[in-house]
Amino acid sequence: MVSPEDLTGLKKKSLYAKREPVYPKAVTGRFRRLKWLVMAVTLTIYYVTPWLRWDRGPYAPDQAVLIDLAHRRFYMFGIEIWPHEFYYVAGLLIMAGIGLFLATSAVGRAWCGYACPQTVWTDVYQHVERWIDGDRNAQIRLAKAPWTASKLARRLFKYAAFLAIAIATGGAWIFYFADAPTLLRDFIAGDAPFVAYATVGVLTATTFTLGGFMREQVCIYMCPWPRIQTAMMDEKSLTVTYKEWRGEPRARGTKKATLVDLNRGDCIDCNACVAVCPTGIDIRNGPQVGCITCALCIDACDRVMTQIGRPRGLIDYATLEDCRTEAAGGTPKPLAKTIFRPRTLIYFTLWAAIGLAMLFALGARTRLDISAQQERNPIYVRLSDGDIRNSYTVKIRNMEARPRQVEVGISDLPEAVAWTIEGSREAAEGTVPVNVPADSVAKVKLFVAAPAAGPQEDDFVFTVRSLDMEGATATVESRFERPEEGR
Repeated sequence: MVSPEDLTGLKKKSLYAKREPVYPKAVTGRFRRLKWLVMAVTLTIYYVTPWLRWDRGPYAPDQAVLIDLAHRRFYMFGIEIWPHEFYYVAGLLIMAGIGLFLATSAVGRAWCGYACPQTVWTDVYQHVERWIDGDRNAQIRLAKAPWTASKLARRLFKYAAFLAIAIATGGAWIFYFADAPTLLRDFIAGDAPFVAYATVGVLTATTFTLGGFMREQVCIYMCPWPRIQTAMMDEKSLTVTYKEWRGEPRARGTKKATLVDLNRGDCIDCNACVAVCPTGIDIRNGPQVGCITCALCIDACDRVMTQIGRPRGLIDYATLEDCRTEAAGGTPKPLAKTIFRPRTLIYFTLWAAIGLAMLFALGARTRLDISAQQERNPIYVRLSDGDIRNSYTVKIRNMEARPRQVEVGISDLPEAVAWTIEGSREAAEGTVPVNVPADSVAKVKLFVAAPAAGPQEDDFVFTVRSLDMEGATATVESRFERPEEGR
């Protein structure tokens, strides 16, 4: 039987390729310094933030950033988010998403190259690897060398360092969900909740595996964001670009004095750009999903261009449109015009509008709230004097980190009085006093009586007012029900 390969003459290719180990070479330059800066800032924020303190008074936790799942609170410095205010968290997530779109539109895949956790921790692991095994060439020699006591010791030491970093990563994460000093003490003593140990174990395993071994495989195959970003980018988007019109044809091994004479391009095929790439791609093959825009290849190529006496920028941070313009002898657009294009401004406007709306809502929100639920069994009770009584469960939410004394009143229900289960109708006054503990909800059962004459369903308003200097108020509508006429 004739196979399709025999008819077409094409060899069948596998859908999967075996991973080729990547040994990025150390490089220096402006983009490497920028990566150092971003890595230092992001790691400092991640590890230090749970230990920052913020005084909220004696009735609230003093951890600056805390996700208190037990009490369903989210604290961020002077802001406290309650469960019914989860839309603020949703707003932050929306801002984060639009922020990624904004960054992609303005500076390409800079998120992937500098601030993505996978990139940051992989970079940390690679520097530890260079410190223990040496730079690229030494790592390759060690990988090919037979197993000896020295190689085994290096591997054990390296993996122990990887594991320590992974444990520190998982350990720092759980400190965002409880008081950090207390949880650390309980964790070491073995008294922490099981979920704390399980979380650290899972994050340790994922950090150790993804940052220590899978590395670029996560970016190229596992993460969906590169595909999303490449779909968002166009010829006007900034990206790391090889100027083929200037670099080709390549002149491998040619000395700088003869490059122009031989009518060759500036690229000497030294592969320095490939050697420093953390994902192992060749940027000279054009834009590709494996490029995370870390721009380390620019640093490597600029150094080579300086050594051979050619202009820097053979590999550059530019748009494909500008590269074509340069190839035709034109002048590329200014960087500011490239960044602040209409798409970027639209993303920024949306991002800023959501942020300003959230800031306004935070500033205008009241820290006192009330809700009321009418009891349905029975719906009403006829009293001895002929008046009708309804029962309500009223919840007063005090979102301040201090106790509050409040009073609950009724409006829009003529001749109505209210009292609690501890009081009586005879002693009822215009309002009902309630003490609400700090940062909590007070649940009160109220009886409301009104004359029988009136509509069968009568809408009215519960009003709660704080008795402190602030005098905050909150209202909620409810309904008073009477029997049908003649009953």
